[in-house]
Amino acid sequence: MTTPQYSVIIPVYNRPDEVDELLESLTHQSFKSFEVIVVEDGSTIPCADVISKYTDKLNITYLVKENTGPGTTRNFGALRASGQYLIFFDSDCIIPEHYFDKVNKALKNSPVDAFGGPDRAHPSFSSVQKAINYSMTSFFTTGGIRGGKKRMDKFYPRSFNMGIHCKAFEAVGGFAPMRFGEDVDLSLRMVSQGFTTLLIPDAYVFHKRRTDFRKFFRQVYNSGVARINLHMLHPGSLKLVHLFPTAFVIGMIALLVFSLFCYCLIFIPALYCLLVFVHALFESGSMQVAGLSILAAWVQLFGYGLGFLHAFWKRLVMKEQSFTVFEKNFYK
Repeated sequence: MTTPQYSVIIPVYNRPDEVDELLESLTHQSFKSFEVIVVEDGSTIPCADVISKYTDKLNITYLVKENTGPGTTRNFGALRASGQYLIFFDSDCIIPEHYFDKVNKALKNSPVDAFGGPDRAHPSFSSVQKAINYSMTSFFTTGGIRGGKKRMDKFYPRSFNMGIHCKAFEAVGGFAPMRFGEDVDLSLRMVSQGFTTLLIPDAYVFHKRRTDFRKFFRQVYNSGVARINLHMLHPGSLKLVHLFPTAFVIGMIALLVFSLFCYCLIFIPALYCLLVFVHALFESGSMQVAGLSILAAWVQLFGYGLGFLHAFWKRLVMKEQSFTVFEKNFYK
């Protein structure tokens, strides 16, 4: 068998239905020189039956290990990969059929050590999933931080859609055993060691993310915590833009308090809600998604901001060690 150009590595925990959708999307790729490595991270609901459906359709390997978290699970799969580039997808992604064609074209024009692309909402996603996707990609939340568009500074690939040359991955030692922020940590280590990165806007994936706002809050809260942990590991990585969610939390709480004495101040958060609604309506064409996007934006900014403040107090003021909050049920 010819050595594949790419090795797709997918860590999974208790999500066979999602893996089914992801693998189905990979069968429709016009480019075929890739292998797929699915790594079961100690699941109690395995996806072995799902994998068996694709053994004749994909060059696929199924591995099972004890639960250690997504970063170390990706490393486990990478050790068994044979492709020139490793591509990491989250299990809740659907891959457009042109994905590898876009990657190949971009790498031919601009050879780099690592690359990544943005995420979008698939038409089949629920209104809540579309609203959450909006909040994670919008200019009015923290979309600019994630690199959905070309930027002036370095691009740091994220693990839901990340490609790395196998030699670069080996040189930086793979993912650290962190439960949150492990992908940004890897990207920061690559850039600090002189490896090149590239954002490929057309190499997007459809990313489902969490399916309700409670789970979404837990995710972004830990992202706020991770940002401080990353700052401690990589001094200088904390940028002014990363303070926006925290400033939003403090500012909105202050406005709500002072509005008790000056009622006109309540129009400022109301104006923000209106801006989000109009922009989300323009983006999605759905009144329901636009309405839910307001809630998603507030959940995201407050979750991230509160996590950031919690970690700031614990690590920078109280001098405690690295920590996460919602760790036991990380994948849930």
